Amino acid sequence: MKNKCIACSVEIFDKNTISLNIKLLGKNIENYYCLDCLANYLNVTKDELLEKIEEFKSEGCKLFN
Repeated sequence: MKNKCIACSVEIFDKNTISLNIKLLGKNIENYYCLDCLANYLNVTKDELLEKIEEFKSEGCKLFN
C-alpha cells in the first residue's frame, strides 16, 4: 500500500496510519495524512494518535488487524 500525505507529500507505508485516517476521517476518504500531519490537522499530539491506534487494536477494530 503506497499513498502520499495530502499535506506534506511524504509517502505513507504504514497500514496503521492509513487505517487511522479511515477510522477518524471516514471510510470514503481518498486523501490521507501522515501521522505528523494528521496530528496537526486534528490538533492533537502524535503520541495521542499512537495511543488511539493501540486502543482501536485492543477493541478489535478490523481496520487494525
